[in-house]
Amino acid sequence: MSSRLFVLERYDRVPGESADEPVGALTTGTTRLRGAVWIPADDVVLALVEGPDAETVAAVAAAAGWRVDRLGTAEWIVAPEGTAAPGDPS
Repeated sequence: MSSRLFVLERYDRVPGESADEPVGALTTGTTRLRGAVWIPADDVVLALVEGPDAETVAAVAAAAGWRVDRLGTAEWIVAPEGTAAPGDPS
């Protein structure tokens, strides 16, 4: 399976909603959560998810109950250990 990197953005949590809910459910048989950050000053959660295409990533997020306010392609600048960044010889 060919995997691409996508960034999912969620803005303005509703009262009582945790910043990490339910971001863990973004890893499935077809997608993989690579990391997520919460930016408290802006009340934004960014999740980096690998998947075959944007439609699949959006469907997994919807099934997980994870509201997506913006979804776009992304590219690693510095990849986590074990992840090849574009241009890496490995």
